[in-house]
Formats: sequence, structure tokens, C-alpha cells
Amino acid sequence: MAEVAEQPLPEITEENRPFWEATQRRKLVLQRCAGCREMWSPPSSHCPRCLSSEWFWEEVSGRGRVFTFTVVHQRYHPAFADAIPYNVAVIELKEGPRLVSTVECPKEELKIGMEVEVAFREGAKGFLLPVFVPMRRR
Repeated sequence: MAEVAEQPLPEITEENRPFWEATQRRKLVLQRCAGCREMWSPPSSHCPRCLSSEWFWEEVSGRGRVFTFTVVHQRYHPAFADAIPYNVAVIELKEGPRLVSTVECPKEELKIGMEVEVAFREGAKGFLLPVFVPMRRR
């Protein structure tokens, strides 16, 4: 019997550690510059707008729209073979920054401009990962 590959975990660094710690609490946080107030992703040591090293982490709504997407049909890692095809999208958050993630919906329903919200799914070793799902209508 062939051994099933385990999904890889994100590489945790000092720069991104607060992001991943927040996801384990089912929270989505991004960095915000203390000077110009720019918010960004992915994590970095300096503001991409003004290059300030003074910033803080801020919780965001987790709501946004699909900016662009692709549907993956090829196996790039053995652990994701059973998931093919799967959606990968750039999500433009309500607060402005864009994140790359998956959108959990049938590929035929995925559209640019589609409203989505964050959800947290268990990955390898119980590690929670942020994914996006179509916005629930209230």
C-alpha cells in the first residue's frame, strides 16, 4: 500500500509568526503602518508604502472579493492529489490588501468579483489555515 503524503505546514518565521498564531485562534490579522496607516500582506519588516519599521498587527474582517483566480488541475505535491481540481485565488479584502488563498466552492461557481469571507480549515497536524468561502447571505 502506498503511503499518503502529509500536507506541508507553512514555514513560520519571526515576521509571520503573529499571523499564524492568530489563525490558530480563528482570527485574520494583517500589519498596519503606524505612520502612513497602510495595511499590507504578506508580512514584512517595513511598510511597503513609506518604508517605516513602525507597525502593528490589526484584526481584519476577513471579507472581500475574488480579484483573480485559477483552477489547479495538476498535482504539484502528492498530498493534494485527491483535492484536484482546486481553486486558488487572490482575495482583495474589504480593508484593501490582497491575500492568496483557496476558495471552497465548485469551480463552475467561482467568479471574479465574487464576495467571499474567511473560514479556517484544519490542515496537517491540526494546524488551522485561512481559506475563503462564498459570502453567506443574511
